[in-house]
Amino acid sequence: MKKRVAEIFKPFLGEEPPVNLPKNREFGHYAIPVFKYAKARKRNPAEFARELGEKVVQREEFEKVEPVGGFLNLTLSQKFLDQFANRVLEEGEEFGKGSAPVKESILLEYISANPTGPLHIGHGRGAVFGDALLRIGRHLGHKIVAEYYVNDAGRQIYLLGLSLWLAGREELGLPVEYPEEYYRGEYIKELAKGGLKELGEEPFRNESGVEQLAEWGKDKMLEEIKRDLEAMGITPFDNWVSEKEIFTRWEEVRQLLEKAGALYEKEGKVWLKSTQFGDDKDRVVIREDGRPTYLAGDIVYHWDKFRRGFDRYINIWGADHHGYIARVKSAIKFLGYDPAKLEILLAQMVKLLKGGEPFKMSKRAGNFILVRDLVEEVGADPMRFIFLTKKPDTHLEFDIDQLSQQDSSNPAFYINYAHARIRSIFRKIGKEYRDFIPVELNSLGEEEKALLFSAFQLPYILEEAFTHREPHRLTNYLYRLASDFHSYYNRTRILETPEEAERLKVVAVIATILKLGLGLLGVTAKERM
Repeated sequence: MKKRVAEIFKPFLGEEPPVNLPKNREFGHYAIPVFKYAKARKRNPAEFARELGEKVVQREEFEKVEPVGGFLNLTLSQKFLDQFANRVLEEGEEFGKGSAPVKESILLEYISANPTGPLHIGHGRGAVFGDALLRIGRHLGHKIVAEYYVNDAGRQIYLLGLSLWLAGREELGLPVEYPEEYYRGEYIKELAKGGLKELGEEPFRNESGVEQLAEWGKDKMLEEIKRDLEAMGITPFDNWVSEKEIFTRWEEVRQLLEKAGALYEKEGKVWLKSTQFGDDKDRVVIREDGRPTYLAGDIVYHWDKFRRGFDRYINIWGADHHGYIARVKSAIKFLGYDPAKLEILLAQMVKLLKGGEPFKMSKRAGNFILVRDLVEEVGADPMRFIFLTKKPDTHLEFDIDQLSQQDSSNPAFYINYAHARIRSIFRKIGKEYRDFIPVELNSLGEEEKALLFSAFQLPYILEEAFTHREPHRLTNYLYRLASDFHSYYNRTRILETPEEAERLKVVAVIATILKLGLGLLGVTAKERM
């Protein structure tokens, strides 16, 4: 809608001007600042706005065109609103699809949790954030590849195998000496028992079995992670990239870094000159014993990413990885790529309460609350919605008992209730939304016009949410739209009135937008409540 308005002024200004929402709705639907254009023509802004208004005042899109100082305030006509209402009802959940002004190819990597344990709620927040960005971005027309980086090499996988080996030996009654570092939790005992059934006792009787158990356990944990993602409603990943496979290219990448003068030896280690590009200190990439560090794996992976030639690369990491940003970007620069193309978004942890008290940790995981525990407790849809109500880089604390509240304090319920209310009206009359496309909107009240205008802002909200990587803009928008509908519904009779058909068309648009918006958050709009 904003673009349609901007296009009207292009012949007079030589370009599409910015179309803003006025701070005060009484000034109209949109405001166009003309200062820039008046200055270029050496004209008084107020006078230029008046003359510009005279050129468009007769157009059918506008009910009122009012110059105020250096602004041109625009009130849209019912005919124009009706055209967009028809478009929403015709397109349904395709409304706004492909509307991004500039479309990019993007490699989006998120979750990438080590396959050494089940997903906890910190992983869950990053997963839901990434999935919402993926859904919104694809709807806008961006070509996005979703990728999960499987950390299946290095010490953490060895520790998984060792932990299973120890737990299995304990199950068999064999001597066990637990080291300082190993994985704990009921899931390790469960996995070890599964290993005994599937692999037999042999791998547990000799220490040489640790490697076999590590590979077997990693595969089992990946299967569990995929089940957890499915239960959360996470869109299937396009790529599952193995660190183990990627790391076979390390020597090739090392030579590239050496050629670029990025490495030096000191104290028996090989260091990356990351301070040259903003890091607070240089970083070790090869230890004294010749083993590459975790950073070396990250460097190879990002080299592989940039070789694939996307316009942009987005990583969603846990907040504890903040220190890795500068060192990874410095390596990208040394390898001859533009680190500005890499965005690293951080997801903070989540604190759960139940009845005002800390939610119990999972016995199965040890020190964490598992995603599956939360899904079983509240359901995937409410969990997803709550995770998306705040910026991911801010701390999130909520009481899960709130999700059982059936009032405006529970945003997921409140929005769904608006959608279900409208669905109940249409079930009652036995008609569908598209049946009202032929109805012309001629006698709308101010509240109904405001409702429609708010609904038509969805593509703009989606663009803002994606551009700023802030899906909570969409949750906030849906809550406001639902709240406005509830206020209208409580004050206005819809059926058996002279305005019935027009009012039904208005609420059909609202329901369509609510369903589309919830769907882009990965939440299913309820038909009945």
